[in-house]
Formats: sequence, structure tokens, C-alpha cells
Amino acid sequence: MRVLVVEDDERVRHWLGCKLRACGHACRLVETGECALQTIEDEAFDVVVLDRMLPQMSGLDVLNQLHGKPHPPVMILSAVDGPEERVDGLRAGAEDYLGKPFHFSELLVRLEILAKRNRRASPADSLLCVADLCLDPRTRSVTRAGQQIDLTDKEYRLLHLLLQHKGQTVTRSMLLEKIWGYTFDPQTNLIDVHMSKLRTKIDKDYDRPLLRTIRAVGYALG
Repeated sequence: MRVLVVEDDERVRHWLGCKLRACGHACRLVETGECALQTIEDEAFDVVVLDRMLPQMSGLDVLNQLHGKPHPPVMILSAVDGPEERVDGLRAGAEDYLGKPFHFSELLVRLEILAKRNRRASPADSLLCVADLCLDPRTRSVTRAGQQIDLTDKEYRLLHLLLQHKGQTVTRSMLLEKIWGYTFDPQTNLIDVHMSKLRTKIDKDYDRPLLRTIRAVGYALG
């Protein structure tokens, strides 16, 4: 999984980051609601861990800002843990709510369930497009400006993942996990080789390049 942790307590934030990475998951750590909203807009994540009591913009304010926009499932993690507070958080749009203190093993299981549930809920046969590039999952066909593009299986899966997160940066670790099943970076140039071939096929003969390299981070489409 790729997890966004939004927590203003530095000790808790870095402890969560260390524990998640030790379990083979990638994570991004931020401390404010404003930074969380910008990061969700810019990058792709499987799930978000959101503290409720944040400075300036609370966790509920973040959920209100996300309302109606595509975003990963959110778990609130908070010391404010009464029945009414839980109801408020869930009504605001959180998919789960866990009180502090907590056992990390429970947190991890809940996050994995949220991520799996979200993948199952995503429409599998919706046409995916950015500019004049379109991918149809029903037929596994890819076209640009109406012209058919032939892709290998890996190229197709890479493009499909990028289109699912169009406009967002998809990190190298997320690509390795989703396409090759690695839970760590094996220091391979697999991604670079396949992305180079994919870029040649979808961008070479067109005026507007769509596939962008985000240096030392990953790739974005659109």
C-alpha cells in the first residue's frame, strides 16, 4: 500500500511511518490539513490516515474539502473517541475511525481492508481518457487521436494505473507493488525500460507529450 499519514504530533507521525515501512508499505508524512489536501491532489495513495485534531484546519475540515472529489479512503485516527465524535467523523466522509491509544496491528489490518475494499469498488470497465488518449478496459484497447496503439501486457497495466490516477504522481514504489508485486525497491531498471517503451508508443508521433517523469519520484500522465 501507499499510505498518506496526516498527523501533527511529530513522534506519532514518524513512529507510524517507521512501522508502515517496516511492514513493506510506502508512506508520505504530512502535518497539516492544507498540506494533506494538496498532497492528495498531486499524488496517488491507497489510503489516508487522518488525525482529527490538526492545527488551523481540522480533520473534519479536510473531509469536508474532499467531499465530492475523487480521493482515497480515509481513516480518522484520534484521541477524541466518543460515540458522538465517531458518528461525526463517519458522517463527514471517513470510511473508518480508530481511537488513540491503539494497537498498530489493528491499524494495519483496518488499512489493508480499506485499500482492498476501495479497489473492489472502483469501476473496472469505465473508459479512461486523458486528452486524446483513451483506454477501454472491456476490450483492453488503447487509442490516441483515434489511432490504435498496441501495448504489451506490462505496458498496458502501467498505462491503466497511470490513467486511474491521471494528473497525479504515481511513485516508483507504487508501480513496483501494483505491477510487479514487489513490496520493496529491488534497485532494478524495470520501470525505466518499460516506461521508455510506453512513452515511445503513446507520445512519439504526437505534438503534446502526456507522460511526464517526476524526477526521483515517479511518473504522471496528463
